[in-house]
Amino acid sequence: MPGKIRVQRSGPLAEIVFDHPERRNAITADMWRAIPEIARELDADDGVRVVLLRGAGDVAFVSGADISQFKQERTGAEAGRYEEENTTAFDALSSIGKPVLAAIHGFCIGGGCAIALTADLRYCAEDAVFAIPAARLGLGYNAAGIATLTRIVGEPRAKEIFMTARRFDAHEAHAMGLVNGVLPKAELDAFVLKIVEQIADNAPLTLHAAKTAFRDLARPESERRPDEVREAIRRCIDSHDYAEGVQAFLEKRRPEFQGR
Repeated sequence: MPGKIRVQRSGPLAEIVFDHPERRNAITADMWRAIPEIARELDADDGVRVVLLRGAGDVAFVSGADISQFKQERTGAEAGRYEEENTTAFDALSSIGKPVLAAIHGFCIGGGCAIALTADLRYCAEDAVFAIPAARLGLGYNAAGIATLTRIVGEPRAKEIFMTARRFDAHEAHAMGLVNGVLPKAELDAFVLKIVEQIADNAPLTLHAAKTAFRDLARPESERRPDEVREAIRRCIDSHDYAEGVQAFLEKRRPEFQGR
């Protein structure tokens, strides 16, 4: 069966599921093309407070781009378009203004790593395996992807990942900061759902403002947008949720945030 991307919703949670189990959830060209619209729709949906990225099943998160398509989609004149579509997909996931988590079982290789790096928080099972094997394929890797990895794990580790192209296990990934935590395989999904619940209980506008600030700090200083950050903070101060949060604190009760 051809790969596809499914969206599953449950209350405030929307899951983006990379569904191509025959190829360990490798991403086809059509799947790359589908990502931007899905990301924009979830970002615009006020009913969604948290987005979770995961692979279908528990064998792989994403094992990379579908190499069986490379001769057709990633050579000659088509290569430039393919790279643009990849970049657009990564940018769309990174631009989601809500908290994005990744639950990683098994293989998280190449483009799978790049997808996982678009998440704000990443948790993996003990059987997770990470690698960026571009140097084993002769591929050039775009500077934005290298910059993101370097920001997360530091330059020495990023160079090791790219230059050796070797595989790293879950505990190595945790030690270098690539993931936030490592769980026994049978416990990962339940643990991540608890994190989702904790996040979804918080004020959406506050989380959006924080993410706006984090995203701005990731830009080169000359490209930062302090006005966007200030506007996100102002929306919090002027919001119903801020008044609700203060009142709930004074009344010693749980706040009921509405995202407005």
